[in-house]
Amino acid sequence: MVVASGAQAATADPGYPPMPLDQNQLPQLPTEPQLYDMLPVPVPSEDPWYDDPADIASYAPGQIVRSREVQTRFLGIPFPVYTRQLLFRSNDVHDNPIVTATTVIVPGVPWQGSARPVVSFQEAIDSTNSSCNPSYTLQVGTMKESALAIGWLAQGFAINVPDFDGKFSTFNTYAEGKMVLDSLRAMKNDDALGLADSGIALYGYSGGGSGSIRAAELRATYAPDVRLLGTAIGGTPGNLVDVAKYATKQQTGIAGIGNFTMWLGLTSFAREYPDAFRPEELLTPEGQQLAADFQSRCLPTILLEGMYRPISAYYQPGKSLENSPEIVQILQDNSLGKHIPDTPILWWHGMWDEVIPPSTVIPTVNSYWERGADLRFYTVPIPEHGANAVTGWAPAVAWITAVLRGLPPGPKFKADFQPLPQGFPGS
Repeated sequence: MVVASGAQAATADPGYPPMPLDQNQLPQLPTEPQLYDMLPVPVPSEDPWYDDPADIASYAPGQIVRSREVQTRFLGIPFPVYTRQLLFRSNDVHDNPIVTATTVIVPGVPWQGSARPVVSFQEAIDSTNSSCNPSYTLQVGTMKESALAIGWLAQGFAINVPDFDGKFSTFNTYAEGKMVLDSLRAMKNDDALGLADSGIALYGYSGGGSGSIRAAELRATYAPDVRLLGTAIGGTPGNLVDVAKYATKQQTGIAGIGNFTMWLGLTSFAREYPDAFRPEELLTPEGQQLAADFQSRCLPTILLEGMYRPISAYYQPGKSLENSPEIVQILQDNSLGKHIPDTPILWWHGMWDEVIPPSTVIPTVNSYWERGADLRFYTVPIPEHGANAVTGWAPAVAWITAVLRGLPPGPKFKADFQPLPQGFPGS
């Protein structure tokens, strides 16, 4: 991180207040929706295909509102696959009816002997604008994890890619699990796809793991009609209270990257729980200005503007997330472990994850284990959150491929080695 001098710090960014020299000095960046406005594909907020039906409450969860065929692009290049998008009804965290979309991609590889298996791929959307959702970014070729899907398509598996954060951009709530499950119901309900009897596996890393594991937790009670064979996740937050305590404060070195998660979390939770998450009461005027800037961004600029910028530096006197019982209760209610998945799980996490430290995850893993989850958990001895998305990818592909082809998920194990030195951030 390049640190500006004292004079530069006061003038480099006239849109923001002067910041301490050991914090983020980036100027205000353009938002991704501003860039997308220059493309020929309309963003979701300007595309009537995404509009709610007038009688939304009359639709059942997973019922299709409308569908269409679109062109899929991976890394900006048109890809020769059949792609169908479905707009369907789901429920938000308060069980109010909503609509969101999913993109189902079917390769031209023949499949014989059974229904074509499906990988439901939950991208780490982690954004605050609907133009960041994969139903849009797959069309314009900017979905950041799109290349990871090619290996499964080459095997002949279909891919389901839901907008599991919805049009309103929820984040780390159980609504994500509902939208994942309802996307699979919608996929099954579309006769043109021929996937009604398919076995399904869930995959997701980081924010994508959040949607995946919440769907696995809710399947038995919310969508027992979804034939789920296994879930592979990594880098996923467990206890949101512990994550908040870690990420709101200034951290040393690379650990300061994780500060962006609380700006994203505050913005998203304020939409879901406006009576509890109130930036105008929690933050100083400068903090409120920053929070307003985070209202319409995708992950790349949220990360760049939020890292090394701890939200605790902008609390009003006597205010914090931790001393608000209502906020703490909401974070507890949306932490993992409210239900135990009734299907097999493969879960990995980095030993030195600077965004989601192991101390915020291992207690949840232990709870899963003690309560009888069909779990395979291991830690990876490689630093950095993004790097561990790569280290766990190959084992996840191999394991999901096996369970979708009818092989057993393998023995349960819990290998949570944690060689963190005393005082290491998150230890």
